[in-house]
Amino acid sequence: MTNADGHSQTFWLSLPFLGIEIGYILDFYSEISGKNSVLMIADINDKEVSRLYKTAIIQQTAYWSMVKKMQGIQSQAFNFKLKYSDLYVGVEDETYFVGDLLIIIQTIDQEHCIAYVPYGPEVEPSEENQGHFLEQLSESLRSYLPPNCIMIRYDLSWESHWAKDDDCYDLHGNWLGVPEKRIQEMRFNFNTENWNFHKANTDILPSNTIFMDLKKDENLLLTNMKSKTRYNINLAQRKGVQVRVLGLESLEIWYELYRQTALRNNFFLHDMSYFKIVLSARANDTLSPADVYLLVAEVDNQPLAAMFLVIAANRGTYLYGASASENRHYMATYALQWRAMQITKEKGGTEYDFFGVSPQADPAHPLYGLYRFKTGFGGEIYHRMGCWDYPLNNEKYRYYASMEFKNQSYHLS
Repeated sequence: MTNADGHSQTFWLSLPFLGIEIGYILDFYSEISGKNSVLMIADINDKEVSRLYKTAIIQQTAYWSMVKKMQGIQSQAFNFKLKYSDLYVGVEDETYFVGDLLIIIQTIDQEHCIAYVPYGPEVEPSEENQGHFLEQLSESLRSYLPPNCIMIRYDLSWESHWAKDDDCYDLHGNWLGVPEKRIQEMRFNFNTENWNFHKANTDILPSNTIFMDLKKDENLLLTNMKSKTRYNINLAQRKGVQVRVLGLESLEIWYELYRQTALRNNFFLHDMSYFKIVLSARANDTLSPADVYLLVAEVDNQPLAAMFLVIAANRGTYLYGASASENRHYMATYALQWRAMQITKEKGGTEYDFFGVSPQADPAHPLYGLYRFKTGFGGEIYHRMGCWDYPLNNEKYRYYASMEFKNQSYHLS
């Protein structure tokens, strides 16, 4: 940093959450400053959504764009190109990486919109390069976006910086979570030119999840589960719980279970047409299709639990789930998850995403019940970066952010 006289100015702060114990220099290192003057993004161009590359991230597929289109929401797709040496620290490869991303154009009122990037871009640079990479990507995208677009919101699937720091865990290995927004923004903006990134007031997609490694055989998967979870899977089988794949004609079965779940947990109830779109959307003639299955667990033809399983590339994702308020002793939800993993393996999948848990074992967290249930299956918890905003119109962004903060229940679908 330079002061008004043009002299270099260095600030030292005690910021353990930044991963540095003694101090943190906010001035750019000379080698990083030199790199910042070089354009990282060599080329960017828009393309047909159908040409989005194959990916395990559902929300970055042509299938998801079709879902949004059927909801009346516009989306755009882009290719970008940069050198591997600009992506990763310590890599001298001067060849080019070509990636892409899907952007959802979300209207927020009659005059303005935002560009929302769900779990994208997929490529994850070295931490030191992330802010600078996204800054240049944002500026490259600016001219392609609608003139009334006030910001780009990246819902990053990248691993949280604070999930990698040993001092962000207690003595028992429990994650302590992220620091306050100011500290997060300082670390993420460090290697940017304009310090323009803001941590959003809310994350839209789950920022904490659990991944199951399905490359192991079924016996080993069961062995690695907690004993209570394994017992409940077997108990459901002994009690005669059957899991079937149903079609659109059975959507009302799902919706009744979903209605009971929403009432029980006091969350927003989507219209049935929303789920009809998710189940019926197709992108089979594209590079990034997805297969969607409505699974229902039942006993004697009585539905007890249901879920949407979406398989894209090598990953199965538990997208939506619901269960009956009665007869919970059948443990149908355990049978449902186990069958979803089996189907994913049968279709060639190698991992399973449980899609949303509390960040740690905190009984006060609203998602703690999901944490207890899902961790029982033995997967690995993964902490994402969550939503980061790049304002394109600072004045209008500040107003939008303040209104969003006042209404924390506001979410983009």
